[in-house]
Amino acid sequence: MSVIPDVSDAPLLIVMNAGSGRKDRTETRETITRVLTEAGREHRLILVENPKQIVEIARRTVQEAKACGGVVVVGGGDGTINAVANAVLGSGCAFGVLPLGTFNYFARTHNIPEDTEEATRLLLTARPHPVQVGLVNQHLFLVNASLGLYPKLLEDREAYKRQYGRSRFVAMLSGVVTILRQHRQLRLTLERHGQVTQMRTPTVFVGNNRLQMEQTGIPLAEALEEGQLAAVVLKPVGTLAMLWLLVRGALGQLGDADHVISFGVRRLTVRPSRLYRIRRVKVATDGEIGWLDAPLEFRVGPEPLYLLKPDPPADDNNEAAS
Repeated sequence: MSVIPDVSDAPLLIVMNAGSGRKDRTETRETITRVLTEAGREHRLILVENPKQIVEIARRTVQEAKACGGVVVVGGGDGTINAVANAVLGSGCAFGVLPLGTFNYFARTHNIPEDTEEATRLLLTARPHPVQVGLVNQHLFLVNASLGLYPKLLEDREAYKRQYGRSRFVAMLSGVVTILRQHRQLRLTLERHGQVTQMRTPTVFVGNNRLQMEQTGIPLAEALEEGQLAAVVLKPVGTLAMLWLLVRGALGQLGDADHVISFGVRRLTVRPSRLYRIRRVKVATDGEIGWLDAPLEFRVGPEPLYLLKPDPPADDNNEAAS
């Protein structure tokens, strides 16, 4: 496991997605630059205009950070954070976040402020802390990974955001429209802890974010704290029942629904039915859609990210030491 040295004076190399969030990007850049300049902290801000270039830019930034003993910082939503985190993982570099997205689940669950000025000031004082990552076929996820209906919900949500703007209301509205359309059931084989289960389901969701689990009412936050992932599988349901599940999720009551199966797991293998001879599966990781070879293996990553975030409360430290 990598050991992260003291980074209190390390240069900050900031990869910022120009298209993230609802805030004015010029104002955001000026705020970041002002706070770091006033503090006398060495930094460089790399603005990414084309999202297709972010993976390569992140890779080059990590190499530069390794050479100068710097911290790699990402400014963007959960998808942008995922792309940069993939490059940072295992590099020996510390990782910082400036949340600029709509939901900001990753930042919020680690008590990183959504206000840009506050989040930038935190970079000046925060220490690196190990943070669990999830993997699906070697692809990292920090918030969640899924297949089936959930990736379709995300695709439609992005289309609605481009047309109507980025807001949580628009996200909910697009979810209703998606569910009203016809969706197929998946025939899958799930293997965990040596047990094999065959089932039909509209979606498989694997979470790695305490806040998202708590907000939807899935009682697996403790499993995440214990180094597991939170798996959620829906039983086959009709359109009206699916809409009701959407409402219950919004109200934080999804865990009590009869059609929801949830469990903690360190490793979960998902295979499509041989009847369909499916070799590649559409998968969403932290809101980004891609295709992965079947079978899909979800697991806890063998090493963490080292995230700059606030220290836990003193009571938590005392409990951990006792």
